Amino acid sequence: MAKILIKNGRVWDGEHFLDADVLIDGNTVVRVAPDITEEVSFCYDATGLLVCPGLVDIHMHMRGISSDKYGIDPAIACYPFGVTAAADGGAAYGDKTLLDTFMVKNVVFASAGIHNNDIDLSRVEERLGRYGDKAVGVKSYFDTTVSEVSDISPLRKLCEFAHGRGLRVMVHCNHSPTPMADILALLGEADILTHAYHGGMHNAAKDSFESVKQAMMRGVVIDLGMAGYVHTDLSVLKQGILNGAAPYTISTDITKSSAYVRGGRYGLTLCMSIARALGMAEENVLLAVTSRAAKALGKENEWGYLREGRTADVAVLDPRAEAYDLTDKTGNRIQGHDGYRCVLTVTDGMIVYRY
Repeated sequence: MAKILIKNGRVWDGEHFLDADVLIDGNTVVRVAPDITEEVSFCYDATGLLVCPGLVDIHMHMRGISSDKYGIDPAIACYPFGVTAAADGGAAYGDKTLLDTFMVKNVVFASAGIHNNDIDLSRVEERLGRYGDKAVGVKSYFDTTVSEVSDISPLRKLCEFAHGRGLRVMVHCNHSPTPMADILALLGEADILTHAYHGGMHNAAKDSFESVKQAMMRGVVIDLGMAGYVHTDLSVLKQGILNGAAPYTISTDITKSSAYVRGGRYGLTLCMSIARALGMAEENVLLAVTSRAAKALGKENEWGYLREGRTADVAVLDPRAEAYDLTDKTGNRIQGHDGYRCVLTVTDGMIVYRY
C-alpha cells in the first residue's frame, strides 16, 4: 500500500464540511489539513469535488447471502458508487466465512420469514449462528405479496425476540396488512423501517407523516430503501422531505436485476441525487450515507467518518456530473444531468475504483 494524497477537495468528514487535503499512509488517514505537502506515490486533484468517508449502504443484497434471484457481487454494486461498507437486508444463505471473503466491509440482517402468520424463530436462530458477529439484526418482509402475513402479531413476536438479544429489527413495509403507525409502534431505538416512502395503501403520508416523525424522535431509523422505481413513490418521498420527515438514511436495496438499469447507473449515488433533487439538503444527504448510516448499523467507530487515525475508506464524488432519469410505478418522473458521480473509491488505503 502506497501513500495517497487527495488535494484541493471539499471534505465532508461525516458531520462537517471543511476545505482540506487528505493524506493516506498505508490503510490509515494520517492527516486532514489544508495545504499538505508530502512526497507520495499517488496524488489526486479533487478541485471542485467532494471528498467523503467511504459511503455506507445499509440495505442491499449480496451474492451467496441473499437468494440467487437478488444477490449481486458486492464490489460491482458498491465500489463504482463510492460505497465501502454495506449491509445485506435479507440474509438467508452462506455464512460468516463467505462474508469474510468480500472486500466490501459488511454486516447482515438475518431473514425472518413469515408463514401461516407466524415466524419460526428456531430458523432465525440458526441463521444468526451462521453469521456470528456479522449479524447486527433481523429482517422481516411484512408484506402480503411475499409473506403469509395477515396481522401485526408476527412482527410483535420478532421484535420481542430481537430486542431480547440486543439485535436491530429491519422491516420491509410495502403491502403491509396494517397501518404504518402500527408497525412503528413496535419499533424501538435503532430499529429500521425500510421502503418508508412507498405509495401503497398504508403509506407514511396517510397521517401527514406524524407517525414517522414521532418514531424518529424515539430513535427509529427511517430508511429510504429506494429500490429504483419499485419500492419508492417519488411524490411520497417529496412530501416527506418537504414536511420535515426526510429519510434518516438513504439505501439502495440494490440487486442483480437493478444495478445500472434503474434510472441510469443505479447505485447509492443515484439515490442520493434523487433525494437532493426532491429537496433534501446536501448536508442531510451526506449524513444519510456516512455517519448516520454507520450508526444505524452500530459501526460508527469503524465506518462513516473521514478523520485522522481512522481507516482509509474514502469516496471522491463529483457533485454535479451524472445523468439520471427515473419514473416510478405511479408515473412520477424525475430527471436531470446534475447528479452525484463517484470518481474515486479507496478502501483500506487501496484504490479500488477510478472513473
